[in-house]
Amino acid sequence: MNDSNLTILVLYYSRHGSTRKLAELIAQGIESVPGCDARLRTVPAVSTVTEATEPDVPSEGAPYVELSDLEECAGIAVGSPTRFGNMASAMKYFWDGTSAQWLSGTLSGKPACVFTSTGSLHGGQESTLLTMMVPLLHHGMMVLGLPYSHPELMTTASGGGPYGASHWSGLEGKKPITDDEKRLAIALGKRLAETAVRLGGK
Repeated sequence: MNDSNLTILVLYYSRHGSTRKLAELIAQGIESVPGCDARLRTVPAVSTVTEATEPDVPSEGAPYVELSDLEECAGIAVGSPTRFGNMASAMKYFWDGTSAQWLSGTLSGKPACVFTSTGSLHGGQESTLLTMMVPLLHHGMMVLGLPYSHPELMTTASGGGPYGASHWSGLEGKKPITDDEKRLAIALGKRLAETAVRLGGK
């Protein structure tokens, strides 16, 4: 990692690993752009009881996000599994705690994109992507999608769309990421990083 490089935050929540794999592919696309580094971060699960049940450090995968990550990034990719056509509560809980960053304009003018994974083919991929954009728009971010210049958007039979990268993981969460899904996720990360570079890393 080069200190002079732009840091692009890849923030995700993943229960069974599919969203995490998409995050890693998006990070690959980010790091294919000279002068850009991906910073993978996750959010803790939301407890159904009133006491904290998650450890301070995740047992595997990326570290938990800190609010300073929002300040230090030149752009952000946000990913979550679908929950009834919306982002998971853990990701929503994180964004609900960013009022101070909203008031100070920490993310205003920075580029952003979204990605998701779902168990059923028509399980809300597009609505989850669209609803994940809402807090980013409130933060003043410039939200990017995928243009149809990527031919995979016309051939994919699983995930991937103009609103962002996605994956159909199957009811057991075990379907592998398809070649089309991989190419689209990498392309999304690359587009995010290229946009951050063009904006001068604001």
